[in-house]
Amino acid sequence: MARSPELMNPTDTGLLVVDVQDRLLAVQPDEKRIVWNIRRLLDGARILGVRAAATEQYPEKLGPTSSILAERIDDPAVSKLAFSCADCSTIFEPWRAAGIHRVLVCGIETHVCVQQTVLDLLSTGMQVLVASDAVGSRYATDHEIALRRMETSGAIITTTEAALFEWCRVAGTAEFKSISALAKEELGVR
Repeated sequence: MARSPELMNPTDTGLLVVDVQDRLLAVQPDEKRIVWNIRRLLDGARILGVRAAATEQYPEKLGPTSSILAERIDDPAVSKLAFSCADCSTIFEPWRAAGIHRVLVCGIETHVCVQQTVLDLLSTGMQVLVASDAVGSRYATDHEIALRRMETSGAIITTTEAALFEWCRVAGTAEFKSISALAKEELGVR
């Protein structure tokens, strides 16, 4: 049986880390969970060959990407002033040229930069997924309403662990062993 076109593959998906900067993280009630899940996504992306990129909202004022995440991304984060990342052509043009037509989005804040990015990417025809446990907002209502709005608009809501195993596809490989170890981690262990 052919694999569903709804499933992500390492060759057709990019991981976008949106504005996970220390000054923005400091006001997140779930800061540790967000960073932990994004770190696991980045580690899984590296293991499985998924391209990853990051953006920074007004880094002159908000600072750089959290160091634990920045060290896992090959290219420097793209600086932006717009809330949406959709105009970050240095990320999306190479991805499109490489056949990447879907993006898994994580980062902060769910109801601002993440949501605007997701809606803009959807309008370009990309398939967009949101790792619901790897995004966050200061207030739970903003987070929940943004997830609902994005889903209603066509985004696929998923989780970190679901994405990792979807990229992995099969058990019994060295990559599976590494992904399985990421899935078994407990918050705050690493």
